[in-house]
Amino acid sequence: MKIAVLPGDGIGPEIVAEALKVLEVFRHEGVPLQTETGDIGGVAVDRQGDPLPSSTLALCQGADAILFGSIGGPQYDTLPREMRPERGLLRLRKALDLFANLRPARVFPELAEASSLRAEVVANLDIMIVRELTGDIYFGEPRGITRNVAGERVGTNTMVYSESEIRRVAHWGFQIALQRHQALCSVDKMNVLETTQLWRDVMMEVAPEYPDVKLTHMLVDNAAMQLIRNPRQFDVIVTGNLFGDILSDEASMLTGSIGMLPSASLNAAGLGLYEPIHGSAPDIAGRSVANPLAQILSVSMMFRYSLKRPDLADRIDRAVHVVLQQGVRTADIARQGEAVVSTAKMGDSVVAALQAS
Repeated sequence: MKIAVLPGDGIGPEIVAEALKVLEVFRHEGVPLQTETGDIGGVAVDRQGDPLPSSTLALCQGADAILFGSIGGPQYDTLPREMRPERGLLRLRKALDLFANLRPARVFPELAEASSLRAEVVANLDIMIVRELTGDIYFGEPRGITRNVAGERVGTNTMVYSESEIRRVAHWGFQIALQRHQALCSVDKMNVLETTQLWRDVMMEVAPEYPDVKLTHMLVDNAAMQLIRNPRQFDVIVTGNLFGDILSDEASMLTGSIGMLPSASLNAAGLGLYEPIHGSAPDIAGRSVANPLAQILSVSMMFRYSLKRPDLADRIDRAVHVVLQQGVRTADIARQGEAVVSTAKMGDSVVAALQAS
């Protein structure tokens, strides 16, 4: 199993180091794992003058899965847009056609009190958001800032989806729903946006292929409200790039900390990029206080979806749960007065729980 490792910027190298400890446990048990590290983002700009060097792209193209840390930092904000760290990730997603983004939002019982909502509202919450990742307003043309005939600046972005782009992520949504509780909610804004009228039409066309899945529809503004009002009504949500970006970040706060949430970005062949959904957190980089659990849970998703070892994924999930039951906490998930541990100590605790299993 060939894994491309892209630590990136900020806290990325710190949390990826803890994820590599988990891989090392399995390697010692005889699981055939091969890792190779590449540059991406700001560190790639610094070292190679490109946020996605050709060597890194080639490494990822030859891998079975990609373990990704985080990118970006304020020192890069003044660079030309095409040189900014974020462009490296966008280019990688596009080059590998990573169109299906899976973002789980799960509340561990031990962390229910850390949620932004009352514990009884989020208890046992377990949502999967399937976000289309390579289309929509982030990639549509035309785009840019121009001037109209009056000399006034005008900003333009284009929301556009083809039928095939919608159909392929629809299948991912239905297939994930089949593996869970057979309930899929498609989120759109069809009452005012023709693009998302097409989205709804295609979802309804695909639905008969999955008779065991109950498909419902919800407008995005209502979905944003319902995630706060009654989040447990959802099981799997499928939506476009823009809406998915916003709703998945909203859902992250239901869990108590964005430091707990992994993600997967997959293409049709099953190649996936696995990363925590939080950013590079440059304000805490180098201080060993970052929570590595989202990165470690991303390894679990990697084994489940790309490497086809759900048994190892289950072991990682159980180990994380054991550590939380033991009361091990980084600062972001600790309640007032609770002792906190370093990034490395949290990783070591997960390793110990894995070895004990």
